[in-house]
Amino acid sequence: MRLTLPTEEEFGNFAAAFARRLRPGDVVALSGPVGAGKSAFVRAVVRELHGSDQSCSPSFTFRHRYEGDPPIEHIDFFRIDDPAELTELGLEEALDGHAVALIEWWRNAPEAIPAQRYEIEIQGAGDQPRTITLREAQ
Repeated sequence: MRLTLPTEEEFGNFAAAFARRLRPGDVVALSGPVGAGKSAFVRAVVRELHGSDQSCSPSFTFRHRYEGDPPIEHIDFFRIDDPAELTELGLEEALDGHAVALIEWWRNAPEAIPAQRYEIEIQGAGDQPRTITLREAQ
């Protein structure tokens, strides 16, 4: 599926609608350039599933867990240069099937995440419309 969302509000509405389909164990792999809206997408998902926006970008800490029903793991591979770096970061726990996992910059370590996942590519930046490509990988 591919669609273009002209406004930030429509982008947030899409993310919220997508969030309603997510269940524990689901993995969402987010890609796009810096400023495309990956973290904004995560914020909208957290807000929809938990009723408040408690999210922040884990670029420097690698991972945040948002407790709630369901728990949400927000993971960021931006600073991963070598997939071997992931062995010490508790990725197995984050992907144990008990939480929804949202992974930014997943292409920095694609072999580290499950083959069964949603892949969302976001194109656009600043005030430009966002083009979303959504695919369900098996």
